Amino acid sequence: MAYDGHSVLAVVPARGGSKSIPRKNLARVGGVSLVGRAARIAASLPFVDHAIVSTDDDEIAAEAERHGIDAPFRRPAALAGDRSTSIDMWRHAWLAAEDHYGMTFALSVLLEPTSPLRAAADVTATVAMLVASGRAAAATVSPTPAHFTPHKTLTVDADGVIGFYLDGGARHSIRQTIPAYHHRNGLAYAVRRATLVDDGHIIERDCAAVIIDRPVVNIDEPFELELAEWLLSRAGRTPCA
Repeated sequence: MAYDGHSVLAVVPARGGSKSIPRKNLARVGGVSLVGRAARIAASLPFVDHAIVSTDDDEIAAEAERHGIDAPFRRPAALAGDRSTSIDMWRHAWLAAEDHYGMTFALSVLLEPTSPLRAAADVTATVAMLVASGRAAAATVSPTPAHFTPHKTLTVDADGVIGFYLDGGARHSIRQTIPAYHHRNGLAYAVRRATLVDDGHIIERDCAAVIIDRPVVNIDEPFELELAEWLLSRAGRTPCA
C-alpha cells in the first residue's frame, strides 16, 4: 500500500444528524446507502493503508463496516453538530486513527458521502495531483455554469428591487464574456499531514485543482437524491459502482 512512498489514510465523514434529509448518510442511491458508496470506493483504493468512517452514530458505523472500512472510534458530540467544522472533524479522525493503528499517515483523503457519483479514478487523480504538484492540498472541482457565476448573480433589496451583485453586471448578458469559475463538488480532498494536523487548513492555501468535467451532484436536498439516481441510470452505472 501507500502512494509513491506516502502512507495514506482515507476518511469518510458521516455524522448521524441532518436537517435537510433525516438520516441522510443512510439514504440510498442506486440501491446503496450514501455512506456505503463512499466506503466501497475507499476500500477499493490499492494505495490506501487504512480507511475509516468518522461518525457519532452506531448504525452508520455498522453500515460503513459492512462496506469494507473500519469504525475504530466514535466522533465526539462536540464535532458532530451543525456548526462543527470539517477541519476539526478530519484532524480528530487523523490523530485518532494514528493512535489506533500505531502509525503516522503522511497523506489523507476525505470522501464525503453526499457526493455519490465519485469514481475511484477521481480519488486517485486527486492524490496523484497532490504528490506530483508538491502543493499543500488538492481537491476536485467542477466548472460553474455561467448562470450561477458572480457576473449573473442578482440581489434583491428590502423593497424587492433587483440589482446586480457585481458593478456593471448588466454588461455580462452574453455567456462568452464571463470568465471561467469553478466550485467544490465534494468528490475528493487530499492533504498532507502538516497542512491539516499542524496548520489547520484544507483548501485555503496552496491547493491544486482537479477539474471534473462531467455531471455530478452534491446532495443537500431530497430532490438531489432523485437527481443522483437519474444521473446514475443515465450513465449506465451499476447500483454498486
